[in-house]
Amino acid sequence: MEDNNRRDFLKNIGWIGLGAAVATPLTVFVKDQNSQAGVVESIGKDGKKSTVISLLQTTDVHCQIHPHDELFWENEKIVFRKTGGYSRIATLLNDLKKKNSNTFVIDTGDMFQGSELSVKTAGDAFVPILNALNYNLYLPGNWEVIYGKKKMQTLLGSLHAPKICANMYHDLGNGKRGELIFQPYHVWTVAGAKIGLLGYTDPFVPVRQSPNYSKGILYAKPEENLAHYIDVLKNQEQCSFVVLLSHLGLSQQIALANLPECEGVDYILGGDTHERIRKPIVCQYAKVVEPGAFGSFIGKLDLTIQDGKVIHDSYELLEVSAEEVTPDASMEKLLTENESAFRSDISTVVGYSTIPLYRYFVVENPIDTLIVNALHWKFPEVDIVLSNGFRFCPPRSTADETGNIPITNGFIFDMLPVDSVVRTAVATGQQLREWLEKELNNVFAKDASKRLGGWVVKFKGMELSFHAFAEMGERVQKLTVKGVPMDPAKEYSILACERDGDPEDVLCRLKGVTHAKNTKETLHLVMRNYLKINSPVTPTPEKNAIILDGPSTLLSQVTGVDYTFS
Repeated sequence: MEDNNRRDFLKNIGWIGLGAAVATPLTVFVKDQNSQAGVVESIGKDGKKSTVISLLQTTDVHCQIHPHDELFWENEKIVFRKTGGYSRIATLLNDLKKKNSNTFVIDTGDMFQGSELSVKTAGDAFVPILNALNYNLYLPGNWEVIYGKKKMQTLLGSLHAPKICANMYHDLGNGKRGELIFQPYHVWTVAGAKIGLLGYTDPFVPVRQSPNYSKGILYAKPEENLAHYIDVLKNQEQCSFVVLLSHLGLSQQIALANLPECEGVDYILGGDTHERIRKPIVCQYAKVVEPGAFGSFIGKLDLTIQDGKVIHDSYELLEVSAEEVTPDASMEKLLTENESAFRSDISTVVGYSTIPLYRYFVVENPIDTLIVNALHWKFPEVDIVLSNGFRFCPPRSTADETGNIPITNGFIFDMLPVDSVVRTAVATGQQLREWLEKELNNVFAKDASKRLGGWVVKFKGMELSFHAFAEMGERVQKLTVKGVPMDPAKEYSILACERDGDPEDVLCRLKGVTHAKNTKETLHLVMRNYLKINSPVTPTPEKNAIILDGPSTLLSQVTGVDYTFS
């Protein structure tokens, strides 16, 4: 019957594709008798049949349920296009699954943090949305812990598909590890082959984020048990192909793919750093990809299987174009229902910008300039205002009828999902210089495994010139406060946001501060009051941080591999 279907198809063929698999096969679609979808098969010159399967990946959507302005870097210029939105993601996923029933859909983290809707519902609004998308497998991201361990377990447990993670353990106290919180791996049996999927999330969560978010969880580095689980998948489960699902960040994923412990992994489907890999990065032991962020892209890995073995792989990054993709009606209805109680507040305009707002360049961006300008406006007596090197927040570039770009309550949550208390303290010039060296090393370390994934920390009142690619401790070249060289012995007042669970003498990862004090202000309150009085604003980056050995338009911390952000 299957052969007859193939002959009938060839007689009435609409198109024939010459696949890239071995033996220059003829690629055809054959109707899957068990579903309304098709099966993609290839017939080689030797007459052998092979089957193409697809793994589709989203990651770091950060609760952006609607299409948004997205930034692209093309011909050395910024270009904006509308992308994303769960209703368009639903359409693309459904279309791809109709074309090939041998399709497996994965999300690799940061599903429940990043928008006002997520904060107001503590992530609950996204459970029915994710379930309606019919994912096959999930990996928790670094921000899944934002509402605490118990809530993370409830949210992920409410999703219909399995969850995997091989390096998150229950904390039994005194640093003693209990059992894994999630199962470590999943096996997909398809087209006569077994595909092993193994998951790892960011082990630096307690350092990169407020420590109390992940209280009750102990993390391990992947290399501690990676070789063990590869052995289990290869020899016990008899998997012919191993895919590592990762929310470690591109630098960490490249470092891992070059470690001997990674031998046996074929692909790393990564996340966390919002990088857009259009051509797999080939490392010593595995190929590495990452499909952007905010629902703007879907990563598509096609594997050609013959006699139970993967004989060919190909990868492409699919842009979720808001103009070209028709929204799925049922998903649109679900989004409207889930957002209805909060829509008025989310869409309330609280200010305007005269320039596009984005957060894509490693060193300085308009969004962060807006934040430090607002904090400095509220606290002009403070010497130095600090803000974390966040990556999340989709751009905003579309003007309304005023000719300016509206800033809504919802966009303040996009920029700053955690409405932290503003905190002041005192630090010496020497402390600040040493702290900057550590912060810059977190971004630009030559050893990729030591890059923690964020951008350069942002500040106002302090001016820094630095060599990004110098040795640790030698990056800071010039450091001034309000134009005057920083005095190592002098004490300076500083300001940043309070991180839940940090010791009293730590502010913005700067240890040993004194006179720490919480103010009555929060980040959101400062932003709204600043915009109310000062709109429209023009938060042009002020070159408070100047990179001396690279362009100010640097878009990635990753170097030494065949990759360019675009």
